Amino acid sequence: MLLCGIAINALVGAIIGLMTYMATDDQLRNLTFWSLGSLTGAVWPAVFVMVTVVGVLIIVGMFLSQLLNALLLGESQAFHLGVPVEQLKRGIVGLTAAAAGSAVAFTGMIGFIGLVAPHLARLLVGPDHRYVLPLSGILGAILLVSGDLLARTLIRPSELPLGILTALLGAPFFLWLLRNNKSL
Repeated sequence: MLLCGIAINALVGAIIGLMTYMATDDQLRNLTFWSLGSLTGAVWPAVFVMVTVVGVLIIVGMFLSQLLNALLLGESQAFHLGVPVEQLKRGIVGLTAAAAGSAVAFTGMIGFIGLVAPHLARLLVGPDHRYVLPLSGILGAILLVSGDLLARTLIRPSELPLGILTALLGAPFFLWLLRNNKSL
């Protein structure tokens, strides 16, 4: 799966490079902000699509929380408890790809929120997915809005692309989490 991801990344990177090469000045500015991650281009139709996607994922996530809790015991233990482990793993990968893909399509690469928020939630409420999943969403939204506010006000009158800010703040924090909590 890792090699497949690398190949897809190379293909999409080439397509983005081609789009950058052929873009007009206005398109180039929009493409730059998209590639660096920004909420600047948020429009109501995009918000409607994201609310729909997030709503479906919340519902599905809550239905899967017990199965995910069983998976915390290990794959063989979850299998013996009746969890369809392979189907669950494929479904989770598919749902995660759909969520990430729809978010990136509208906002560009805003990294580390999806890594930091669940780990913070786990530190706050423990490993139970019934609590981790909704709290991760709430913390992710808080981090995203706070980061956007900071990105819009930090170097006024310009706007710092949100993806740059989240990477500058999120990467060191995530490394700190990894260093101080070996169970992540």
